[in-house]
Amino acid sequence: MTAPVRFPRFYVTAPAPCPYLAGRQERKVFTELGGPDADALNDALGRIGFRRSQTVAYRPSCAGCNACVSVRVVASEFKASKSQARTLKANSDLVATACRPWSTVEQYELLQKYLASRHPGGGMSAMDEMDYADMVEQTPVTSYIVEYREPSEGDKPGRLVGACLTDRQNDGLSMIYSFYDPQHENRSGLGNYIILDHIRRSAAAGLAYVYLGYWIEGSSRMQYKIRFRPLERLGADGWERFDAERQSSLIAGVFASPGESREGEGLSKDGIVDQRSLKNPDTVPQD
Repeated sequence: MTAPVRFPRFYVTAPAPCPYLAGRQERKVFTELGGPDADALNDALGRIGFRRSQTVAYRPSCAGCNACVSVRVVASEFKASKSQARTLKANSDLVATACRPWSTVEQYELLQKYLASRHPGGGMSAMDEMDYADMVEQTPVTSYIVEYREPSEGDKPGRLVGACLTDRQNDGLSMIYSFYDPQHENRSGLGNYIILDHIRRSAAAGLAYVYLGYWIEGSSRMQYKIRFRPLERLGADGWERFDAERQSSLIAGVFASPGESREGEGLSKDGIVDQRSLKNPDTVPQD
């Protein structure tokens, strides 16, 4: 007899400088996704804190550090705050379309504009069009790009102001990577709006969650995620809801330091990893 699903083999990357917390080293455990059971495997791994990047599912496996915490929004119970309600209203005219995972020049140009403003000199700033196409199109699971456009003018489609690469899982939507126009002359909070729209989409589809990737207390780049309620975190005993008072305190800290955690910054880059770092000679099997 043969097993209906091949048990995946896991590997661990060599230590490298942590991009989020100074002075620390990061390490990842990962496995390949592929074949007819890729969706089922991605679902199972997503529920225990893995993220997808192209044909790989990975999660942090850092020696002596567990700062990276998987978080997800409970879509069916979500209630927008006053500022989130304003963001929804201000961008309610945007036309959101779920497109097949196929890269376009228009998306790539928007990504370059986003990276130049939000992450200059970052690891993705050197991406060319082929790299972007690989990021979007190399997917063995159910994925799509949600495009956000302004209202059309005549026969021409409206201006593209945001996009998000998204996986559909059995229990929710996993936001792999979002980007948007960070210098739009008439709009603010586009990154937050993309998350809010995914929460609405998930609830409308009868899906329980929106997976936001990793939250790291002490990393300013991650703090926007704490603003969405109710929020669950993955711990040693499984998923648990953030304590309401604790979350309120963390949200207050974000608003007290607006320069360190800009509203609408969009998903941090925890959803994308350098594929070369997962396939270098220092990568070793994990028993």
